[in-house]
Amino acid sequence: MIRTPRWLAPLAFTLATLGALPAAHAEAPQVLTQVPGYYRQMIGAFEVTALYDGQINLDTKLLKNTTPEQTQKLLARMFRTNPTPTAVIAFLVNTGKKLVLVDTGAAKVFGPTLGHVLANLKAAGYDPAQVDTILLTHLHGDHVGGLLTPEGQVAFPNAQVYAAKADADFWLSPVSLAKAPEASKMFFKAPQDATAPYIKAGHFTTFEGEAEIQPGIKPVSEHGHTPGHTGYLLESKGQKLLVWGDVVHNAAVQFPQPKVTIEFDSDQAKALATRMHLLNWTAKETLLVAGAHLPFPGIGHVRAEGKNSYSWVPVDFAPVETKPAP
Repeated sequence: MIRTPRWLAPLAFTLATLGALPAAHAEAPQVLTQVPGYYRQMIGAFEVTALYDGQINLDTKLLKNTTPEQTQKLLARMFRTNPTPTAVIAFLVNTGKKLVLVDTGAAKVFGPTLGHVLANLKAAGYDPAQVDTILLTHLHGDHVGGLLTPEGQVAFPNAQVYAAKADADFWLSPVSLAKAPEASKMFFKAPQDATAPYIKAGHFTTFEGEAEIQPGIKPVSEHGHTPGHTGYLLESKGQKLLVWGDVVHNAAVQFPQPKVTIEFDSDQAKALATRMHLLNWTAKETLLVAGAHLPFPGIGHVRAEGKNSYSWVPVDFAPVETKPAP
């Protein structure tokens, strides 16, 4: 007779007991929320934090110098749809001495799908009152609207706001507002409302040229999308990042076909020339780029794919590197 080892008896009893219990269920309610919209990237000693403001759907009817067939082919190639969900991103730069915000998002200027910069800035570990410098790439509502809270109050009480003089002269002019067609007046009213309390407090400054605004941060002229459209070149410990604003709106279309402009470009020819120059420069110099309407976090490299054709290579998710790369 085969005897069962004494130590198996308790195990057999336990298994028999478990078999008598009702089956466990793995069901759980879906959470249906996303992680906070921020991402960090070190540029030398500068900590750059991409802040997600939200997304807006842009119809390809807004694109110029192309055909619907060409556009659809490029969208399908990148598994994109029309209208195309398009991110709006601001960039927070901690230089170690200054806390600099490049653009502010839209707040509620363009509806409920945008307006999350303040929440994501706080989630990233900062308080709006700590921001002491705001650099505007231009004065479109989705870049300047976030100067105010949804309640219309000053969002960054200790910040000095900087914008290119050409942009301020155009968008903040009462004459421009008065001459604008009724359907376009909001594009002037939004920046005028957003900047008004900063101007009144003496916290709004315009600049011309490309002299450093803060140590390691200099403006780069990118006129065309708007009269004073400006990028900002960050440089620290030999590493560089160009925050280029609205050079590209639809990545799936405008990288492979950079001749494509968008209705929002105030000077179509100049916007095209600027895009071609910047794509060539950033690709040739392997310069890291941050764009306001590129897929979040909007940071990566431009790669040349042939004559006048490019592709976008986003950064990989990675831990924050506190020591500059060799």
